[in-house]
Parts: sequence; C-alpha cells; structure tokens
Amino acid sequence: MKSFMILGLGRFGMTVAETLYNLGNEVLVMDKNAEVINDISERVTHAVVGDICDENTLKSIGARNFDVVVLASAGSMEVSIMATMILKEIGVKYLAVKAQNSIHAKILFKIGADKVFMPEHDMGVRFAHMLVRGDFLDFIELSPDYSIGELSVPENWHGKSMAELNVRANYGVNVLAVKNGNIINPEPAADYIFNKNDVAVVIGSNNKLAKLK
Repeated sequence: MKSFMILGLGRFGMTVAETLYNLGNEVLVMDKNAEVINDISERVTHAVVGDICDENTLKSIGARNFDVVVLASAGSMEVSIMATMILKEIGVKYLAVKAQNSIHAKILFKIGADKVFMPEHDMGVRFAHMLVRGDFLDFIELSPDYSIGELSVPENWHGKSMAELNVRANYGVNVLAVKNGNIINPEPAADYIFNKNDVAVVIGSNNKLAKLK
C-alpha cells in the first residue's frame, strides 16, 4: 500500500483520488472548497479543507511523508507554480503536477516537479490515433515514432500459433500480451494459438502498426 496526497479536487483530482483509494492505497485529499471535501470525505482516507499554497497547512498534514503528492489543479498557472515550489522546499519526495500547456510544463520541471502531465492533451493524442487507426481499441504513444496498441487480432491470425505467424519477423512488431475477456496472457508462448475473440497488445514503430491493422 502506498500513501498519496491529492491537492485540488476538480473532476480529474477527484477521479484520481477515488481510484487510488479503491485500489487499496492511503489517500489524503485537500481543497479549499468545503463542499467538495465533504462530498468526497467517505471515499478517501482523509479529507482536509485548506489552501494548497499554505506552507504551514502542508507541513501540519505531513506532506513530506507521503510517497507521492499529486498537484491536480492547473486552473491558475501562478498558483500551480507557487504550490510546486513550496512542496519541493518542504521536502516532498515525489511530486506530480498537472500542467495547462507545454510552456507551463517546462517551468514546472525547472522548479522541481518530478512528473508533469497534461491529461487533456494526452487523451487528445490517443483519441486522434484511434480515429486514424480505426482497428485499434486503444493506443498509447511512447514517442513520436513508437507506440503500444490494442487491437482485435486480424482474421488471418485465427487458429494460428505465435510460432506459425512469426509476428516479429513478418510484421515488425512484438506481442506484449493477449487478452480474452478478463483473462490476460502476458508474453504468450510460441505455441499460443490465437482465436477470434483475442485482443493483442503490440508494440512497434507507428509505420509497422499502421500496416498491421
């Protein structure tokens, strides 16, 4: 079990907090809106009303003792930057911060953020890839050239084994896992035989993935 502190409870912050708690972690949330705090209080470990830029409050609730602190509010760039500086100065071990844009992200990294994320941007990229590569059920861009994709296995794979298809040699991608409903087969063996309900999780260059579909 890990301990997380989530600062700022918009829709994103609340989703992160509730998900982490449901996964069995200790989760403390803080927001200046008492109504929001009251609403989420029974779905997390601790809920505190407070200002995310108040150094004394952050110290009093032991921000530096959490495994991960997530600054989930990017409504004001100034507030986000100030809170990041304070959190790192008081000794937070790992700080993940939501950014509005790439310039904001660069500033956050320079002042000490360990991880910067732009959920709207990241989701937009994934959605665009899925629209272009219509056969893919999900798509994660690892770099401008390489990605991981999930797709229903092509019809010509049905009833054939990994060895018979020789996916890496013939398609230029690697099969990381095969999913069938709730069953996941990580790193399927050479004798694994694909069926029509399988979903393959593959990694490779974007060019190769585009040809695979």
